[in-house]
Amino acid sequence: MAAGKAKSRFGLPAGLTRSEPKRRPIRVADAIKAEIASLLVRKINDPRLDNIIITSVEVSADLGHARISYSILGEEEPRNVAKGLESSKGFIRSNLARALELRHVPVLDFRLDLSGQKQAEMEQLLREVTNEDGSSP
Repeated sequence: MAAGKAKSRFGLPAGLTRSEPKRRPIRVADAIKAEIASLLVRKINDPRLDNIIITSVEVSADLGHARISYSILGEEEPRNVAKGLESSKGFIRSNLARALELRHVPVLDFRLDLSGQKQAEMEQLLREVTNEDGSSP
């Protein structure tokens, strides 16, 4: 075989392709979510961040960027919450570096998750429609 390596005739099983996300970014995302939630409860004393929850974290394949989605539970103004998260971003990153022992901490990008609000609006619309029809839900 002077021409080089021959390709194996055995491929990956169905459903396992190389384009699937790797396990490490998923594990890092889960660890980041848990650590940020813990920081919000225990160490961050910003009143603008009292009524938020972290809904999801997505980490890029190279672990360079993390998109953190959050929802607001109370009547807090979304702009104030965004400013509070932006001001505490450095504190969060430094605590993530210590807790997760990563060589490079991902750049954090906080995004407001509106799915909870949209779900509540849809439920309200469905209640109104069923009340107009006179049928029970």
